[in-house]
Amino acid sequence: MAKGNNEENSPKKKDEDLVKLGNRIKDLRVKAGFTNYEYFAYKHDIPRAQFGRYERGEDLRYTSLLKVIKAFGMTIPEFFSEGFD
Repeated sequence: MAKGNNEENSPKKKDEDLVKLGNRIKDLRVKAGFTNYEYFAYKHDIPRAQFGRYERGEDLRYTSLLKVIKAFGMTIPEFFSEGFD
């Protein structure tokens, strides 16, 4: 398959993946008992505005994702075990 024709690399697919990532972060926060994303971010030393963008499915750096996963007390495989196809 030609490089530019790969559906997984399309902008739409990337947006869908970021939305899934944001939904997973939000679901885990709510399950952890935090109804307010700002309080969760503050408690885990993550910039609040930045954490809000993560939950909305905006792009984030790998190191930032690792910090979020650590805040949930999870491993990378545990984090990606639900909510992703």
